[in-house]
This record gives sequence, structure tokens and C-alpha cells, in this order.
Amino acid sequence: MSTDDHVAVTTGIARLHASPGLAWPGRLELVTNHTGVLPDLRPAAPALLEVGARLVARFGPEHGLHRSSQGGESEAAHADPATGLPVHDTHRCSGEHVDKLLLDRGVDALVYDLQDIGARFYTCVWTIFDLMVSAARTGVRFVVADRPDPLGGLVSKGPLLAPTWASFFGRAAVSVRHGLTCGELAWYRNAAVVSHVASSTVDLTVIQVVNRQRAMDAEATALPWVAPSPSIPTPATATVHGTCLFEGRNLSEGRSTTQPFEIAGAPYIDARFAPSLAELNLPGVHFPVLWFVPAFHKHAGRLLRGVQLHVTDREVFAPVRTAVAMLNTPRRLYPDHFAWRAADSGMEGSDQRPFIDLLWGVRPFTACRRRGRRPTADATRPMGRRRHAAISLRSAAAPRDLLLFP
Repeated sequence: MSTDDHVAVTTGIARLHASPGLAWPGRLELVTNHTGVLPDLRPAAPALLEVGARLVARFGPEHGLHRSSQGGESEAAHADPATGLPVHDTHRCSGEHVDKLLLDRGVDALVYDLQDIGARFYTCVWTIFDLMVSAARTGVRFVVADRPDPLGGLVSKGPLLAPTWASFFGRAAVSVRHGLTCGELAWYRNAAVVSHVASSTVDLTVIQVVNRQRAMDAEATALPWVAPSPSIPTPATATVHGTCLFEGRNLSEGRSTTQPFEIAGAPYIDARFAPSLAELNLPGVHFPVLWFVPAFHKHAGRLLRGVQLHVTDREVFAPVRTAVAMLNTPRRLYPDHFAWRAADSGMEGSDQRPFIDLLWGVRPFTACRRRGRRPTADATRPMGRRRHAAISLRSAAAPRDLLLFP
């Protein structure tokens, strides 16, 4: 979608900078990372301090405040050199620890400003849930300075998370591509989830994005793109989000290369792989052969044969369906080399379950394979055409009263 017919899109944090009173009075703690910037790329924290916001501390998510850590890692607590504010790590912290931090700091409100990628796998968006629960327990207000979903908000795609498979890779029953902003997810979780976990809802305010339409993707908003994590360098990476499923098996998803999640390969892949994928006639994507050497992570230092996901038409491209087909194909071609990866021992919800089952989030992906069935990806679902009390496994779309944008 062209930006020619639209006035400037204004993010929630830009609106808060212009009107600090939107976060109410009191002592504020900013939940953010390097993506927390104004439209001119000035970091939000020092800019808010300049206009009189009473920031007393900052929370950093997975990858850390400065995006210096890889997946599953974060930065140690430290003082922010730009503001002098203490920085607390939230990644894998217990609720009790976060409760204590809020009480010790005398925080009146948490202000959340993180760029999401529009996919359930992305853990930073679930940091909002954990902090909302702590805020509800401690009587702290919660403010979401909203940002657009870079994939747009017209459709949801992929299976919806089942509650029994909830983990840090999915806290609520939403699709793999959920089509919601962080503010919309917060509204849903507050009513449907936080109230059950914390025995009450949190005092929630969403500072909405102005002039954003649901059809807008990252390019259409004309906002600057700041890579949310080391492995999501461009909006194109977010577009192929289904390949995050590759993290659950011994197929490299291209981490530590210049095209993470846009390429896939393994030492056992041979000349049959690319033609087998081409025969599937998957919509909106081609699979040119590619050779690459990961610098670290799976198969580090080894020359791998594989393919690139070359998306030719984003409108018809089905990222989850494509990723599932790309997992099924090597399982059929190379059964002696196929292997699932176990979740890290310290990973929440792992309890020795295969990592891919946590990512898939519904009936076990691995069980489908053992029974001879192929896991299939749900079809694309339009947003907002069916009304339900909450997003659930029976709900094919978000209810209209949760959608903050037309």
C-alpha cells in the first residue's frame, strides 16, 4: 500500500512525547529496548526526560536493552549510559522478582514501548503479559505506547495456541500471525487472562497509533524500521515468520547469517530438496538453491546446502503453510538424518517436550509425525468478521471490540 494517500502515522510513544500527561502523573518505568525510538530515531527515554516525564527506571526484554544478546539471552542489570537510569532485566525473571522491583522503586505506572513483529513466536510481546500480571498484583498502572503490526492487521494465519501449550513463545490463544498490535493484545489479555492469573485486571491505558489503517504493513506506515532482534534485521524477515518452526529441528534457519529465517539448510540436504519444494507449487514463493556457512548456532562453521525463501507475492504467500511443507519434505527425503531438538532445560514450559511442540502451540507437531499424519497450517482468516467474547480455539478472528484500528 502506498503512503501517498495517507497523512503521517504517529506512534503511541510519539504522542506521549508530545503530551506526557497521557501516561498520567507519577513515577514511570519504561519497558523498552533499542526499538523504543521516536519517528526521527531519537531514543524515547532521554527524549521523555527532556519534556518532564518522571522516569525512574527501565525494563529490558529478551536480547537486552541494546539488542546485544542473541536469542534466549539478555543483558545483566546495569545503569543506562544515556540516562543514568537503572536497567532491570525481565527475561526469564519470576513474577515475584518483578513484583519486588516495582514495589521497591515505588513505580506508579509501567510504560510499554516495544516493536513487535506480528508473530506469536516473538517473545518480547509476551513480556507485556508478565508485566501486566505483576502490575495488577502490585496496583501499578500499565500504559501501552502502541506501535503498528509490521505485517498489517487484516488477517490472522496459522494455528491458534491451545492453553495447555502456553509458554514464553505464546501466552494467549492467538494465531501464529495474530494481526494485532501490542495494545490490542493487551486489551484481550487483560480481560481474558490477567484477571484469572492475578485475580484482578490491571489499570490499562493504550496510547493508540494515529492515522494507521489495518491494511498498512511496515513499509506503508513510512515509519523507520529498527531491527527488533539480531535475527530480525528487516521487515522481509518478519514476513517469513513461519520458518521459526525450523528452530525445533536439526535444520538451520540461517541464524548467524545475513538472511536469518529466509534461508534453510543442513549437512544432509542434497540436490533433491529444492526440486521437491518446487513441485509443491506453494503460493507466492520460489526456492532457489543456496549454500551458506553459519557463524554459530546449528551446524556452525559447516558448509550447508539449502534453499532461500524468495517471496514473490506477499499477498498470497502463506508463511506457516510454507514452513510446514519445508519441514515435511526433508523428513520424507532424509528419514535417517531427521531429528527434533529438545527445548533448553531452563526454558519455561519445556518439561522435556520437543521445542517444536512449544512453537506449534496446539496438538503436538511431533505426534502428528509419529502417527503418519502431516501437520497442516490453518487457512488465512479475515480479522473482525466474527464476534466472540474472546479469541479462542473456536474463534477464527479477533472480535471487533478488541480492534483499535479500522
